[in-house]
Amino acid sequence: MSEPKRSELSVRQERAVLVGVILPRSTADPRDPLGELASLAKTAGATVVGTALQKRHKIDSGTYIGSGKAEEIAELARKERANVVLFDNDLSPSQIGALEKIINEHLGTPRGEEGIKVLDRSELILDIFATRARTHEAKLQVELAQMQYTYPRLMKMWGHLERIKSGAGGGIGIGTRGPGETQLETDRRIVRKKISDLKSEIETIQARKSRLVAQRNLEHFTVCIVGYTNAGKSTLFNTLTAAGTYADDKLFATLDTKTRAWKLERGTEVMLSDTVGFVRDLPHNLVASFKATLEEAVHADLLLHVLDIGHPHAEQQFQSVHEVLEEIGAKGGEGGKPEILLLNKIDTEEGEEAIPLWRPLYPEAIPISGKTGAGLAQLQEAVYRAVRGQQVDVTLEADVANGRLISFVESHARVYDRQFNNGKMQLRAVMGRRTLADLKRNEQVAVKAVESVK
Repeated sequence: MSEPKRSELSVRQERAVLVGVILPRSTADPRDPLGELASLAKTAGATVVGTALQKRHKIDSGTYIGSGKAEEIAELARKERANVVLFDNDLSPSQIGALEKIINEHLGTPRGEEGIKVLDRSELILDIFATRARTHEAKLQVELAQMQYTYPRLMKMWGHLERIKSGAGGGIGIGTRGPGETQLETDRRIVRKKISDLKSEIETIQARKSRLVAQRNLEHFTVCIVGYTNAGKSTLFNTLTAAGTYADDKLFATLDTKTRAWKLERGTEVMLSDTVGFVRDLPHNLVASFKATLEEAVHADLLLHVLDIGHPHAEQQFQSVHEVLEEIGAKGGEGGKPEILLLNKIDTEEGEEAIPLWRPLYPEAIPISGKTGAGLAQLQEAVYRAVRGQQVDVTLEADVANGRLISFVESHARVYDRQFNNGKMQLRAVMGRRTLADLKRNEQVAVKAVESVK
């Protein structure tokens, strides 16, 4: 029997059987091993109709789960009328092909008809990201990740196609390759070219974005919200800035980083960024592709780590976020960037019950509710103190005619006193240490006094 058609990988509006293999070093939550996979399936639009778990000391090289277990899953799929099987593990191309062959042969899928698809965890996340991308940059990054995922799998996806005829017998013409070129080789060339083009375009965007982020960080104190997907980051961002960012009770509700001004007390303003949510075992290609999306976290002065403490997997989610931050070079906490842990969703019964468990572990953490606003005054005060620790009170003197310099100071600092004398202008202002360093390199301004802001 030939392999069933596998024309698309989307799982939207499909009936899914979830499969998890628990290995000795598994990162799945032992209390609910398939809980996150079920959430991913729901986010992708699938309806979960059945589950299967297997504990193994090592994987089966041919099918990951063994042929007997594959037939059990096929029977479950038949009983529940499923049309997709989702694994909480990453499978090799040959394992996916072998599983689809066993399952569809067991079900008697007719030749040439599309049978039950098998998707692994990375493939499912890529499918979700593809539906969530909104900006040109995000769409390019998703496409690159998909291409990098697809390239090593072309052998199984296209192995059934025959060779393209060429040379003298094929009638294609002089100069073509004599032995002929397989469809697989053709597709590999196309994918390699596409990957190269996408990388080039993304690198151009990343270079431009890096310059913008670096410039913004020079001019402002920057704060970045990070956290596990669906922890409440976008809701908090909207509450603090009234930005109207899309927020929903789904994994990866938003992919695109948003940055807005956040006004604190006493005239202080910072730039606040919301980032894509993290998830355990995030496909490496996605981490690499979305490094530009996470540029704000890499360069931020302060991280706000939002944690849904009412979630049954909160501890694992906390660790997963730190692992991804370390991978992209934005490690927070001890030995890394300044970080404030926000114990979110205390307005829920589960969140309220979890506070006594988390406070002894992280006494500096702030319990909040991004939804109701509880605890946000304490958060603002903590951020204000962090900003003040990076700001200085400066007395400057410059020529009154130097309008460009004065305009720079007025737009990059909070000027609270101006004195004019003999063609000179003396300014007293509160500014960031980086802005001060930039001014010190300008020979047309004299820095008369510098004091730390109390």
